[in-house]
This record gives sequence, structure tokens and C-alpha cells, in this order.
Amino acid sequence: MFDLATLEAELAGTLFAGKLHFTRVTGSTNSDALAAARRGVPHGSVYFADEQLTGRGRAHHGWISAAGEGLYVSILLRPPFPASRLPLLPLAAGLAASQAIRTVSGPAPSRSLIPSPGLEIDLRWPNDLLIGPRKTGGILVESQTEPAQNKTARTGGVGAGSVAFAVIGIGINVHQRIFPRGLATPATSLDLELGKQLSRQTLLVALLKSLQREASALADPAAAATIPARVEQASTWARGRSVLVHGPQSCQGVTAGLDENGFLRVATAEGLITVRTGGLRAAEKG
Repeated sequence: MFDLATLEAELAGTLFAGKLHFTRVTGSTNSDALAAARRGVPHGSVYFADEQLTGRGRAHHGWISAAGEGLYVSILLRPPFPASRLPLLPLAAGLAASQAIRTVSGPAPSRSLIPSPGLEIDLRWPNDLLIGPRKTGGILVESQTEPAQNKTARTGGVGAGSVAFAVIGIGINVHQRIFPRGLATPATSLDLELGKQLSRQTLLVALLKSLQREASALADPAAAATIPARVEQASTWARGRSVLVHGPQSCQGVTAGLDENGFLRVATAEGLITVRTGGLRAAEKG
């Protein structure tokens, strides 16, 4: 169980201080955060639970959220960047989650003269956290935008307008040891990969602090422009991978990197396709 007083102390000075909302059991932390956003709760509010009954993933997939087993958290942001940068937000969240997991899974400095890195997370566009071939986490971003105020803004760029709010839902398998059969991607947990138990509370603190850094970077055009390249460096899926794309732009081909908006390029037999939404699976060999 989470120690809320300690959490508040550890998050003092961050944008999340004094804005933590914990529920032992809820339907979905993203649903909780979305409802709160529409009520006008402030930027940086955090909704997390010990168990979700109807956890949601991308494309209406369910997210199994057993009591006490994983980290189930949704963060409400009212970001000061234009809607054109929203496609970069799940990528930034993936980078934040990867950094947090690597930090908390590495050895304590006092126990190692030469600290080794923690678990390496592979980012599968657009929102999956993998360790090797197995999935350990996922990200679901839901947002509301405001229309542009003038014709020039309405016709300029991707998603012209402003962001009223964005909810970043993150689910990470921490203590799970048994998973359902028949999952599209085999699953794993941080404990299984490490061979020891991690603290969900320590992971939550590291995740929020890392997410604050990444969200701040998104507000800076120069820093935001580096996100696609950083994701490519952290991903074995972004370039040179034979994939099947599921969704409205279903296709098969070889990934060819991300464009400046964070969309995935796929080289197909019909030519280069820029995939704006969808999911990836490895193409069967042969």
C-alpha cells in the first residue's frame, strides 16, 4: 500500500505536490482524471489506485489491474504548448517511464562501486513499454483541445489550436507473476525481470519527477524537436523492423523512423506511409 504522507514529502517542490488523489479501488484512473479535468481541477493533479476494475489501454483494449500488483496512475496536465505537439506527448511519457524504471531498478549507489544500469525498456511506438519481447507497461493519452482563434491558426500545421487538458494514463506491471494466456504480446513484470521486489511507491515518485522534466521539455520548441530522435534511440521498433500495423492505416512493411510530429514512417510495397495512429506487431518471418 502507498504511504501518502511520505509521497507528499518526496514530491515537495514538484508540480504534483498537494495534488495527489488515491483510491483503493476504482474503475479507471484515466476516467477519474478526465472527469476531474472537466470539473476544472488544476494542472499536475495525479489520480492513482491500488486496483482498477475497468482499466483501459489504447484502442479500447482492457488493462488487467489486479490489487496491489502494478502501478496504475493518471496525470492531468494543462500544458502550455499547441495541439500540434500532442502526438509527442505519449512518446515523452514513454521516455519518462523508461528513465524511471531504469533508475529504480538499478543498484543502490552504496552497494556498488561501479553502478550498472537498471532494466532497459524498449519503446514500441506509440505507447508500449517492453523488456525484450515482453510487455511490462502501456500508456494511454486522452485530451481535449480548443479550436484555433483565427483562420491562420486553423489552417496551419498538425492539430492547430490549444490544449485544454491532457490526461496521461500509465500502467506498469510491477509485482505480477502470472498472466492470462492468449495475450497479443506476452507480458512480464519488473519483479520477474529483476528477480526481486521493487517498491511501487519509489517507482511512482521517480515516474512523476521524470514526467515533469519531459513535460517541461515539450513546452520548449527546441527540446520538443529532439523527442522523435530520442525515441528512436530508445526503440528497436522505430527503424528497420518488419511490422504489421493494426488500425485505420493497417499495412505491412519496414519501419523507417519517426517524423518531426512523432508519427511512424513505414516503407511498404506501395511506398512510404506515415502512420498517425495504430499499433504494431512484429511481422511473421517467411
